[in-house]
Amino acid sequence: MLVKQIYAENNYRNFHYLIACPETKDALVIDPLDVKRCLDAAAVEGWNITQILNTHEHPDHINGNPEMVKATGAKILAHHGAKIPNIDIHLKAGDIIKIGTTVELNVMDTPGHTMSHVCAYADGDNPALFCGDTLFNAGAGNCHNGGHPEELYETFVNQLATLPDNTRIFPGHDYIVGNLKFSLDREPGNPAAEAMLEKLRDQDPHNAYVTTLAEEKTFNTFFRLTSPGVIAALKGTTQDPGDSPDEKKVFLALRALRNDW
Repeated sequence: MLVKQIYAENNYRNFHYLIACPETKDALVIDPLDVKRCLDAAAVEGWNITQILNTHEHPDHINGNPEMVKATGAKILAHHGAKIPNIDIHLKAGDIIKIGTTVELNVMDTPGHTMSHVCAYADGDNPALFCGDTLFNAGAGNCHNGGHPEELYETFVNQLATLPDNTRIFPGHDYIVGNLKFSLDREPGNPAAEAMLEKLRDQDPHNAYVTTLAEEKTFNTFFRLTSPGVIAALKGTTQDPGDSPDEKKVFLALRALRNDW
């Protein structure tokens, strides 16, 4: 499996992805808002875009579809419940997306940011998760526009946290610096977050650092729901979950605080 991350120089800080079969050179593009950048990147690599995967229905992830389809004839793949025009293949949990002859992506139904969100997971020795706006590097998606924080919690705990620790994380946006600052606000002194922020504070998003799930579990506060430091820092806030809170209460408190941070 060949993967190319493409940064769109826009206010949303979008990432797009090309995933290609090394044998056939067929490629799938994920959430191609900046169509020209995606087409140019594919041309440089000699790849033929045959499929579009929309992780969810928000405009900054689907508005490039018509132009991409016109340019390539690619089929649109998306969640079976997504309100996206002209979907060719409606995806459900457990479906397999095939790219060329060698690449397979496992479809995960991952509600929370929206209720019709999919992630794509490539397993094997070097696994990868293409997670749209569900999981960000050092953060979690918001639930403002059609989502629900309790569903997001279930997705994090029951699906994302159970993936192999060496899973590479490929999110829909470059938000890592702001998210690390929030992590340190919620868990002051976390050495992993401090080190990663120092390392990436001035990174070039065109050559973005790719985290692993193991790393995320050391500095992403939404995976650190039993950390004494995280729980202690919630005391006295507007989202104080009380004494001995369970993981769900901690997650919901963190998501609410992140909304206003």
